[in-house]
Amino acid sequence: KKKEEEEKKKSDDDNNGKEDTNTKEEEGTNQNENMDVDDKTNDENKDTTTTTTTTNNPPTTTKENKNNVIMDVTTTTLTPLPTKTRKLIDFRNKIYVAPLTTVGNLPFRRIMKHYGADITCGEMAVATNLLQGGSSEWALLKRHPCEDVFGVQIAAGFPDQYTRCAEVLERECNIDFIDLNLGCPIDLINKSGSGAALMLHKKRLKGSLEGIAKSLSCPITVKMRTGWDEKTPTAHELVRSIQGWEIPGLSAVMIHGRSRLQRYTKYADWDYIEKVATNQNPDMTQIPIIGNGDIFTYTQFEEIKKRQGIESCAMLARGALIKPWLPTELKERRHWDISASERLDMLKDFVKFGLEHWGSDQQGVNNTRRFLLEWLSFLYRYVPVGLIEVLPQEMNHRPPTHMCGRSDLETLMLSRHCADWIKISEMLLGPVPEGFRFQPKHKANSYK
Repeated sequence: KKKEEEEKKKSDDDNNGKEDTNTKEEEGTNQNENMDVDDKTNDENKDTTTTTTTTNNPPTTTKENKNNVIMDVTTTTLTPLPTKTRKLIDFRNKIYVAPLTTVGNLPFRRIMKHYGADITCGEMAVATNLLQGGSSEWALLKRHPCEDVFGVQIAAGFPDQYTRCAEVLERECNIDFIDLNLGCPIDLINKSGSGAALMLHKKRLKGSLEGIAKSLSCPITVKMRTGWDEKTPTAHELVRSIQGWEIPGLSAVMIHGRSRLQRYTKYADWDYIEKVATNQNPDMTQIPIIGNGDIFTYTQFEEIKKRQGIESCAMLARGALIKPWLPTELKERRHWDISASERLDMLKDFVKFGLEHWGSDQQGVNNTRRFLLEWLSFLYRYVPVGLIEVLPQEMNHRPPTHMCGRSDLETLMLSRHCADWIKISEMLLGPVPEGFRFQPKHKANSYK
């Protein structure tokens, strides 16, 4: 029995060994068959073409020749993405109403368009307030349909603020150009590095201009002063540096002929503005230079146009506040002896536009009255042509105390007292509430 069991075990072991060898042989044959199939497919794929597509390149065909060299054959060409096209603004022989804080609101700009202004710009808006979504700040960027060429002015102290703000404006607003504020003399603005303080930091200014140029499809302008101090003007050096940066889309640089500390005292230095214009590198593209300051009559503007290198653009600021009909005088080359009744009709239009813009409820009436009084704090400085002894009137001249006009209304408009301005507002908007007081926000004669 023991021998029979041992013989059975041997026979079983022999059978298992045969099965193992059979499976190994089958696996080997399968591998050989797969290799043969791969070789056949490789042979078949020789001298055939395959199409490859990339995101940046057009579809091409790769072809393998007998020498195993890959050849690219362009089959079709993709249409390139359209590049941003910049609108060109020609400032020559145009009348440009400069950005005016508080008083340069939308109803006032409609008045200026009525009297012949060609280009308008919104009030200065602070970039940080825009990025935070402040409704009062965004209201400054609103445009009226009559403003055919309209820009906005932004104040910021750092390149990232300017760049992010430019991206939002490009997406959300309908504007023709954006103006960088390098001239605001207010302490609160300068402490944040904005306004005239940005003139002292060339690296920040260069980064700001480059960031805006990449984000916007509209032209860029820069408005600056002569410098921080009137004794050491720096605008001629800064403009030459800006010229060397070759910023795409930079349409013009506006120079206010006063320093930051000078604010609005004394007369604008047009000789220095001419120096800024002629100090540019003659071997590079010339930046159009537009002067600003004390344009109050057409005779002054004719003298300015004779200066070398300065664009023939009348940039109006306080002159437009005191004489809103100044664009008409410049275009018609005359001194307009406008009557008191015509000026009252102008104020009626302003009130009408104000109620349309701010609303006709009590809040809208209060806002309209407030901005009307702010404007009257400038309008009283105008001396009618029929009363002045020597023409033309200068910007810094004021009507004499207790000066009488040719009518009671004209005499009332010549008054420098706030109580008389309130009387004019009551003629247009009704009586003021009890205890109403008004103090002008602008202190144009302040000097440090």
